[in-house]
Amino acid sequence: MGDVAIRRVLVTGGAGFIGSHLCERLLDDGCSVLCYDNLLTGSMDNIQHLLGHPAFDFEHYDVTQYLYVPGDLDAVLHFASPASPADFERLPIQILKVGSLGTHKALGLAKAKGARFLLASTSECYGDPEVNPQHEGYWGNVNPIGIRGVYDEAKRFAEAMTMAYHRHHQVDVRIVRIFNTFGPRMQLNDGRAIPNFMRQAIRGEPLTVFGDGAQTRSFCYVDDLVEGILRLLRCDHVGPVNIGNPNEMTLLEMAQTILSVTGSASGIEYRELPPDDPKVRRPDISLAQRVLDAWAPTVSVEDGLRRTADYFKGALG
Repeated sequence: MGDVAIRRVLVTGGAGFIGSHLCERLLDDGCSVLCYDNLLTGSMDNIQHLLGHPAFDFEHYDVTQYLYVPGDLDAVLHFASPASPADFERLPIQILKVGSLGTHKALGLAKAKGARFLLASTSECYGDPEVNPQHEGYWGNVNPIGIRGVYDEAKRFAEAMTMAYHRHHQVDVRIVRIFNTFGPRMQLNDGRAIPNFMRQAIRGEPLTVFGDGAQTRSFCYVDDLVEGILRLLRCDHVGPVNIGNPNEMTLLEMAQTILSVTGSASGIEYRELPPDDPKVRRPDISLAQRVLDAWAPTVSVEDGLRRTADYFKGALG
């Protein structure tokens, strides 16, 4: 199950934020890419520049339905899922369905094709963690019936399903637990801290910080994330593997950094903290460094924010 030639790849959720960057990078690496997305939260704008590429094919498709792909397939990268806190209340059933039914269909396809399967899991599997930083052996502290539970438990179930196919059907699998990621092509109304702060700063509105802003996150630029994901895809480690930036900062510090990067004169406004909002979030990336050829983020938060601000200024017109 070691390194194999990855030539033809299916990316589910390929028109999403991370999915579109993955498609782009795979094409740059010489792969043929199939992108399936039902555009529930993905956008054609994210892949518009790829549509003329001879090795790229887009299919408007809901992967919770029967999944068929003609021809050979070397890898299935399952990235389909709404992922922002704003979606947890707006699209709870769809999140649960794509995490369960969608994962089942994608795994079935990988089994039928003899393809390697990579699951996009999440740091949300750790819930509101009682250990910091979070390592892959930590089982998490998740409220299964809370508002956030639809996403947390969908991904935890997806991990369990992936390992069941690995053990029972010998499907070659990889699991990546993705920590907070940012960059161009994030949804403008994503509901997460960076898009909210960016939009508000650029428009001259007050930046809304929940609670006292002391809760921490660790922000990784999307190019670094994609590099880690592709190293995992091509190595012989099943996972799960944390991919993220181990440098922790408070959300208040992030708000202040975005004000500085954008040159905005906006103030800061404090709001009530949402239920089950994690107080800390920081990856232990020692496993990634060990099994992914010393992978570590290379883009600083400030540099990544400048690139992201350029995108948001253009997208907001």
